[in-house]
Amino acid sequence: MRKSLLALLAALALASGAQAQDSGLQPLLNGIDARGWEAVGRIDMAEGGFCTGTLIAPELVLTAAHCLFSRRTGQAQALNDLEFRAGLREGRAEASRRVRRAVIHPDYVFSETPDATRVSADLALLELDHPIRTTRIQPFEISRTVGRGTEVGIVSYAKDRAEHPSLQKVCNVLGTAGPALVMDCDIDFGASGAPIFRDEAGVMRLVSVVSSMADLNGERVALGMDLARPLRILRQELATGRAVFDTIPGEARVLRPGERSDTGALFVRP
Repeated sequence: MRKSLLALLAALALASGAQAQDSGLQPLLNGIDARGWEAVGRIDMAEGGFCTGTLIAPELVLTAAHCLFSRRTGQAQALNDLEFRAGLREGRAEASRRVRRAVIHPDYVFSETPDATRVSADLALLELDHPIRTTRIQPFEISRTVGRGTEVGIVSYAKDRAEHPSLQKVCNVLGTAGPALVMDCDIDFGASGAPIFRDEAGVMRLVSVVSSMADLNGERVALGMDLARPLRILRQELATGRAVFDTIPGEARVLRPGERSDTGALFVRP
């Protein structure tokens, strides 16, 4: 699958030059701009990094599995070092919660270098210490419709825009390779775990979560997964208590430098 994915990305990179255009990334700086997007928040780590996450139930946040590991040490992070800050703008959040439990996909293997073949398992559910129940913050539902040619959008925090979310109303699913979705959404470091949305009759629903990015011939693409099946597995794992991190760093498979990871140097974690 890795070869087919690399071939697809190479083909997309050749095509992207002719199609390149301004992303139209819109900063959500005030309550009016951010209305409807308050369930997207920043997940802060004690060591100073952050990811993007999305509330999908009053007590559940969806993000990328690799966000639960320290970039510096490669070890699983203590959950009490994580904080979800919903709707964060210029230092003020609509709601802030610590994380009580978390579950990663049972097929996920953490590697210090990302691997495009494992995109579909790069998913985690965080259970908050207290549910977020306010009329200002409405959790997002999950879409069951996604494929090549789907028009999508993204809300994310990232490098040089860490203090407020930014919205790209229109980007596209360029293609699929196995379970991986390849999208031309505008992402950067910090956008890991960012939600990819689809407009379904005026209702925004999640179709994917950002796992990795690839810089191909100067054009950046985002890699994510079709959410329906892996999220169903995560919900089952959380309900049964399997593969759950607690407030002490959990056990997970970790690949070290020099171990086999089948990783192409093309791919970078955002």
